[in-house]
Amino acid sequence: MLLSVAVLTAAVGLTGSGKGIEILHSTDAVAHEGMKKKVLLVGGLDGSDFSSKFVRQQFDKLNSSGRFAISAIPLANPENAKLEFPPTGEAYAKLTESHYLWRFIGTHAPDFVVVVGADSAGLAKALYRVPVAGVGFIPAKQIEAKAGDLKDALNSIVLNSQARQEMQRRLSRTPNGMAKMLAEVYGHELKEVVYIPAMALVARLRLGGPDVLEEAEKLTAIYVSGELNSMEKTTSSHLSGHLIFAELAERTKNPRYVELVRAAADTGFEWNGELRESMPLHNEMSDSVFMGVPILVKAGKLTGEQRYFDMAVKHMKFMQKLCLRPDGVYRHSPLDQAAWGRGNGFPALGLALSLEDMPKGPGRDAMLSAFQKHMAAMLKLQDETGMWRQVVDVPGAYREFSATAMIGYAMAKGARLGWLDAATYRPASAKAWDAIKTRVSNKAEVIDVCSNTGKQKSLKDYFDRPAILGVDARAGAMALLFAAELLERR
Repeated sequence: MLLSVAVLTAAVGLTGSGKGIEILHSTDAVAHEGMKKKVLLVGGLDGSDFSSKFVRQQFDKLNSSGRFAISAIPLANPENAKLEFPPTGEAYAKLTESHYLWRFIGTHAPDFVVVVGADSAGLAKALYRVPVAGVGFIPAKQIEAKAGDLKDALNSIVLNSQARQEMQRRLSRTPNGMAKMLAEVYGHELKEVVYIPAMALVARLRLGGPDVLEEAEKLTAIYVSGELNSMEKTTSSHLSGHLIFAELAERTKNPRYVELVRAAADTGFEWNGELRESMPLHNEMSDSVFMGVPILVKAGKLTGEQRYFDMAVKHMKFMQKLCLRPDGVYRHSPLDQAAWGRGNGFPALGLALSLEDMPKGPGRDAMLSAFQKHMAAMLKLQDETGMWRQVVDVPGAYREFSATAMIGYAMAKGARLGWLDAATYRPASAKAWDAIKTRVSNKAEVIDVCSNTGKQKSLKDYFDRPAILGVDARAGAMALLFAAELLERR
């Protein structure tokens, strides 16, 4: 007798026109641990309803039997788009369905994939010939929509796939092990004082270790001496990049570092010292909650001058008026309501970095309230794997690495320091950390980090932003910062 078993319905990704690609999971199929073999059924690669119906029927039977941790994509190609495996070119603007399927299967890491029906693009063959999304090989077989064929295919499963073994290995890594591996690749250059290399250096300093401070001072020396102007051709990213000087000022007490912090923070004031309406260079983007607020707070802490704290709160409120939606989620800019993933990661990170140094008073109260409300909105949008997506409130958008690291960091820090309820947010941050670990190889390569992104005119523009698969300095910096926070908690 078949039992009634719970089913989790989620999304693999999106079609080229933005339609969701549905996946069904047994409740134990999302995790990489467990004794059961993970099986993925894939139907409808040619848009066929016939194979799709068969896959749904077989999923129900296998789920009820409890024999496998079973997942099924009944209609993998709803619009019968051109497919190519492994897909070439940038994800996800071209060969959209192919990239979504390929990278999802790699990160899901089943032990066996059964492709039901037509497979003219050779998905089944590609899965066991090429490491899927850089994770590992996955045994697969193409069958007709016949129960007997499926039974024979499943009876051939013997071992865990290489991909699943790799995922289990990745999950076993400690924050310290992850930090050491990431620090070998990231945080060793500062060609410009912009946020990506600067935050990687900040993270390495927080992690500690032999000669890190000496290396950081050598990398910054050319700016400290004045040989290069750290504020030349200033962008918003340069303002936050000066956080490296704040970190060094706190560690060394060198007043020259404080001067450099002031150089960035003082852009928030008129010639006569009056507070400007906002920090400059914000370009109406929610990024500026991070780009502008923490450097002002650090300037206030290092100098003891209240005006910097006042300007930090003023700029935060200015950006909220521009970009904060009524539901507590940030749109990236007033051009569109799209809630870009990193466009929410930036405010989360920015306020998490600022709150610890804000003095008690109405300004800090306002900042803490803003942080708590945003984290509550983000908590609702974390997906079943622990990730936040490229557009955080669109279930099929790709799972985005940097936003997950930034929001996960903010939740971990908030739970540690009592700004957030630890019983609620510590598990969420732990889930995010596990998701990050599964998307980092032992060579510090990452899966699906959005490339540089200015404000976009439409939701589809955000879906189409290139998703990097490989070494990426931004992703490395944010993962390092997250690891440092987890080690701080110990």
